[in-house]
Amino acid sequence: MKKFGFIIPIVFIYFFTSSGCDRRETNAHSEKRTESGVTNNMDSLQTATFGSGCFWCTEAIFERVNGVVKVESGYSGGTVEKPTYQEVCTGTTGHAEVTQITYDPSVISFDELLEIFWKTHDPTTLNKQGNDVGTQYRSVIFYHNENQKELAEKYKSELDKSGAWDNPIVTEISPFKNFYSAEGYHQDYYENNPNQGYCAFVIAPKVEKFEKVFKDKLKNKSEK
Repeated sequence: MKKFGFIIPIVFIYFFTSSGCDRRETNAHSEKRTESGVTNNMDSLQTATFGSGCFWCTEAIFERVNGVVKVESGYSGGTVEKPTYQEVCTGTTGHAEVTQITYDPSVISFDELLEIFWKTHDPTTLNKQGNDVGTQYRSVIFYHNENQKELAEKYKSELDKSGAWDNPIVTEISPFKNFYSAEGYHQDYYENNPNQGYCAFVIAPKVEKFEKVFKDKLKNKSEK
């Protein structure tokens, strides 16, 4: 596995730095912006749904990204309606732990979100992230439209060819079908429980590395 410290092949850099065309133009007369540049016009916002292991980790990462308006932890991809955390943990519902990310494409593109997604977890381990094992912890992108599907498949293919990781990428790319919000205590878990063991020893180091690598994409501290 190669994360954060690896040298990104030129083809990877090219695709992720040539993503400006994916950003949507907005009406200057109708939008209002916050200090971070995020528009308050809800009609212009878009959604991404990612699973990369425990949703506490994924949520903590994307909540820090400038242009991300909301991050909600939940369950996607399964067959059981309104599953509980206990049900999902059995691995029998088909759901993955995911984060539903609402973002402003005029500030951050889907391409850039994909870059963060792939560089902040190991997409080569099947149904496993660290000590978290089970289908609910699988690496997955649930795409909301054909453009998201094409981008995800293209980058997955290019990353595999580039040799950015020692092993093949096993990230699932599937159409978005459902999202069920996780129980209230799961939301903003890292922010609310920084001293909890998993947060202190697993999430905190990951967040620290993320902030060093993606410091140009971070929100102002007052806006987290």
